[in-house]
Amino acid sequence: MTAIESFKNLHIPGDPLLLFNIWDAGSAKAVADAGAKAIATGSYGVAQAQGFADGEGFPLSAVLSNLERIASVTDLPISIDMESGYGSSPEQVTESVRAAMKAGAAGINLEDRMPGLDALTPIEDQTARIAAAAKTGLFVNARCDVFRGQPAETHGPELNEQVAERARAYADAGAGGLFVPFTTNRACIAAICEASPIPVNIIWTPASEGGFSNPSELAELGVARISHGHRPWAAAMAWLSGEAKSVFAGSTPSYDTV
Repeated sequence: MTAIESFKNLHIPGDPLLLFNIWDAGSAKAVADAGAKAIATGSYGVAQAQGFADGEGFPLSAVLSNLERIASVTDLPISIDMESGYGSSPEQVTESVRAAMKAGAAGINLEDRMPGLDALTPIEDQTARIAAAAKTGLFVNARCDVFRGQPAETHGPELNEQVAERARAYADAGAGGLFVPFTTNRACIAAICEASPIPVNIIWTPASEGGFSNPSELAELGVARISHGHRPWAAAMAWLSGEAKSVFAGSTPSYDTV
């Protein structure tokens, strides 16, 4: 079984794949050693860790070099966040995704907004980009940003139908999964999981922010994949900054007790 097939088979509605997103080879090794079934990058953490802005500010050549280093430390399937696909045309998307496949990716994330734009890419244009990525054979997790920027009180049937419309189109174009961030509304998530012809990925949001207390809550809604996005990187940087401030203030670092 190939890494791509293994990765695809990990997406089971009701028994979600847990992805604790990483940003480099060192963080990949730590997460793999902790018991991960697959490795996934998050574009924000990857870019920020190298001093770049998210939104394809991190050059593709550097993205691929980082991916190669990640692949060198683990045999687990690797999904790479390719943002909008690093291509202004479907043909360029194919080239970029093929390069990621050569560098060690088993899957990719592909957004339905172009870098720097708030508007969603029209469905017909986005399906062409998804088809261009899927023709490489990689697992395409098609991100759907319908909920982005929408007030929580509007999260309901109208937005659900917009997601379902895109889910059907993306599935027909060859996407293997549907990534729907920016909502924690249980009824919406359950409806999307029921309507989507492909497994649904939800980003983890803690209960303190109106999210969830346990992955089982999402499993019961039919979710097949749970991602942690930029949070692991942000938490690591917050810890690092806090420890540095403590040391510079004359205190003993907490890792002395580990």
